Amino acid sequence: MRELVHGGHDMNFLAYRQGVSVHFNRNANAILTGNTLIVNYLADEDANPCPMMMRVLRPNRNCLRERRSKKQWGRKDWSQSDLAYALGVTTATVNQLLTGKRGISHVMAKSLGLALGIAPQVLATIQAEWDLRQTEEPPTIIETRSRLLSRYPLREMVRRGWLPETEDPRALERGACRFFEIKNMGDTPQITHAAKRSGDDDDVSGPQSAWLCRVRQIARTMQVPAYSPALLKQAMARLSQARGEPESVRHVPRALRESGVRFVVVEGLPSSEIDGVCFWLNDTSPVIGMSLRFDRIDNFWFVLAHECSHALHGHGKDGAPIIDADLVASIGREIRDEEKIANRDGANFCVPQDKMTSFYLRKNPLFAERDVLAFAKRMDVHPGLIVGQLHWRTGRFELLRKHLARIRDHLSTTMMLDGWGDVMPVTN
Repeated sequence: MRELVHGGHDMNFLAYRQGVSVHFNRNANAILTGNTLIVNYLADEDANPCPMMMRVLRPNRNCLRERRSKKQWGRKDWSQSDLAYALGVTTATVNQLLTGKRGISHVMAKSLGLALGIAPQVLATIQAEWDLRQTEEPPTIIETRSRLLSRYPLREMVRRGWLPETEDPRALERGACRFFEIKNMGDTPQITHAAKRSGDDDDVSGPQSAWLCRVRQIARTMQVPAYSPALLKQAMARLSQARGEPESVRHVPRALRESGVRFVVVEGLPSSEIDGVCFWLNDTSPVIGMSLRFDRIDNFWFVLAHECSHALHGHGKDGAPIIDADLVASIGREIRDEEKIANRDGANFCVPQDKMTSFYLRKNPLFAERDVLAFAKRMDVHPGLIVGQLHWRTGRFELLRKHLARIRDHLSTTMMLDGWGDVMPVTN
């Protein structure tokens, strides 16, 4: 068995490896044995069949003898009972330390330090390192989860059933690669899209990428007729007659499906901040996804019309990502031409903008509820659409909020939503 000698300073302690026989240098005062930390000054050579100034019990019960002069150590002839007496503990306690049945606690490290003139930090450090070496290796799933969590909202994805709940790291990694349609976890998911999200950064974040991939995953399972821009225009014209009542949103899924558009609703992930997305599975297969981040009638119709405008104009077909900023966030800064077109079409679908501008200029800054209701009736739209436009124009988001009707429950009567406690069944 090879030997390892460690030298150094007054704070030296033994560098050790399991299965390696170890000797001290002249400054060392402690040693880690096969199963515990043993300190010196234990037995006199004439008092024990296995005698020495320092005794180390290895797992195989062999003894390692280190001879020291009285002058070097300044002490001699200490038995276990002597050490126990000095420490104020029982001999059994010292014996347990020697046999590895008891570790060196912080309190004991300080006591031994006083008794033997050893820095307690040395004893505590060696014991801690030994304990760490004896601890079982943690499951490798921890590393895999951490790697995924550094990029994606893994816990939420597992909770929603997008990824498997497993303790097998390979199974988790395979599931993630299938979900993102990548070969290795280091790859970046690729998806062409024109996504309406808030924020100035065009880079797609991990939560946004996960949400987009879920929309794509569901869209691939949907069967729709061939896409027709003409039929989509007709569908939007019909849907414009449904803006008056919240319940009328139930007609949207069928209208889009008949025009060849895959319409998917997936609950947004925390911090994804995506309202809607339009991308293409191929040059003739548009997908419109919505998160219903704001469950309000004004936001629903605007985002829907916004994404339909992207589809009708073919935005995102070339593979270049087009990121749409939130309307309020876009005030006062430049946006792409594609976004100007989609914003214009979305606003006009909600309320004809020439009529809306006229009403705003006539009533600003006092917008009485009766005036808003009368204007909404004249436009044949729900009052919430007028209120939403006023919020955007004035920045007064507290104005008449009671008219911002919720629509998600009505939409769920004619299509399955992914999220809010429900999971859309898909096959990988």
